[in-house]
Amino acid sequence: MKKLIFGTVLIIWLCISAVSSAQQSDGWIRGLDLPGVTVTVVENIAAGDYTVPGHRTAMTAMPAFVRVAMVAKPTPQSFIRIEVWLPEAWNGRYLGTGNGGGGGGIVYSSLESGVRYGFAVASTDLGTWPRTDSLVGKPERWADFGWRATHEMTVAARAVIEKYYGRSPQYSYFFGSSTGGQQALMTAQRFPGDYDGILCGAPANNRTHLYAMLLWNYQQLNKKPGAYLTKQQAEAITEAVLKRNAGKDGGHADDKFLTDPRMAILNPDELDFLTRDQKTAMKQIYAGPVNPATGEPIYTPISLGTEYIGVIGLVNQQDSLNDLELLFPFRWLYGLDFDPMKFDFDRDMDHVDAILAPMLNANDPNLSPLKEKGGKLLMYAGASDPLVPYEDAVNYYDRVIDHFGGLENVQDFFRFFLIPGLWHNNGGPGPCNIGQRISDLSTPAESNVFTMLIRWVENDEAPEQLIGSNWEMTLQMPVYLYPKFPHLLPGQKPGIPSSYEGVIHERGKVVVPAPRYLK
Repeated sequence: MKKLIFGTVLIIWLCISAVSSAQQSDGWIRGLDLPGVTVTVVENIAAGDYTVPGHRTAMTAMPAFVRVAMVAKPTPQSFIRIEVWLPEAWNGRYLGTGNGGGGGGIVYSSLESGVRYGFAVASTDLGTWPRTDSLVGKPERWADFGWRATHEMTVAARAVIEKYYGRSPQYSYFFGSSTGGQQALMTAQRFPGDYDGILCGAPANNRTHLYAMLLWNYQQLNKKPGAYLTKQQAEAITEAVLKRNAGKDGGHADDKFLTDPRMAILNPDELDFLTRDQKTAMKQIYAGPVNPATGEPIYTPISLGTEYIGVIGLVNQQDSLNDLELLFPFRWLYGLDFDPMKFDFDRDMDHVDAILAPMLNANDPNLSPLKEKGGKLLMYAGASDPLVPYEDAVNYYDRVIDHFGGLENVQDFFRFFLIPGLWHNNGGPGPCNIGQRISDLSTPAESNVFTMLIRWVENDEAPEQLIGSNWEMTLQMPVYLYPKFPHLLPGQKPGIPSSYEGVIHERGKVVVPAPRYLK
């Protein structure tokens, strides 16, 4: 009888505890002091499969976590969506994540991966929901996209984390590439105290001029009806680049990528499969966008050897240009009927820069506040990136070095890997897999750039080299810190890490935009 009574009391107590816990599931967030932020969802997710509302694909075998959704309105025009996922088994770290393209949506894959590895993780839509073109004529939302939304996400996420767990994260990291790379550098420059460690990939930080390059290429390929390239011609150009240059920059003659494309050369006049108009277009594309009135370079050109790559290669920068979607900042200023063929790279570029550059561009080489606060910045770029040319990352890093008076004054807080054969963010024929996805955290530490950042921040183990691999895992080779590049040792078999040594190449050797285009 006593056992029965005890059991009944225990069950009642467990039920009361469960009810109390359920009441606290929402109650813990009450009193959250975030001006301009409205909490829209607080949801306890049990371990198992989970499907985000409105999505069809389930996330399988998820750990238990709490999902918090919010809307931030730092200005009356703003509408910034933010989500923070809080794992039950928290590792004590906070992870802010970046976006791609024009944003417009929460990146749930980043939230999923972050929670799986125990991070309290956040994502924002950058304030461009439901689509980038909805921001036409709304300058405050341009600022949200350029710099404000990432900081709003960070402030909100840290407040939610402290409220839920009762303590602040021990370490905070930001992880982003492409647009996320621009977010990373913008954060390092404007909000150096937001994160202990920042991983910056393929940074689209000189943003207005990156778009100018895409627009420049579009104009060259569409000035005359026969100027644009077929897929076969674009592939043939890249083959000609490799045939002439592979093996002369430290790599092997049979490599399907360039180790250091800064050393490559190609004269379109030598390509007899191109028409006269196509040769003219390619010369202009390889020169890069310039101010027609002054001759000043506006941005770097595309990289040699990237002419054919996928839907973001030159083949698609013509009549049915996929990259027209990426020209949304011009539509913000000029309206939805913006005609890319009428853009004037003298007068119109100045107009774009006067309004958008202060909001979108992260070009400041003075990272002294980040260094003084003890922050660590790890950047990588793909030497075969057809969308965000690696040359701009090289140029930015070199300008930081010059600002601080030498490489030795920079590497204690800012290091840079230039990855041979890496396309935009992922994939490519070179050592392109370096753990650049959050979901890659289970890969070996020597092959994981994010793990290296964590060790640098938490254990003061500064990264020196990576071991990258290709998609098929048939090639592995070391990637060294810029300006050191892998050189195949004489008589050694390519694709094996021990077959290479690191050799310092001359810094720079890329097109540097005129000072007016570095603001």
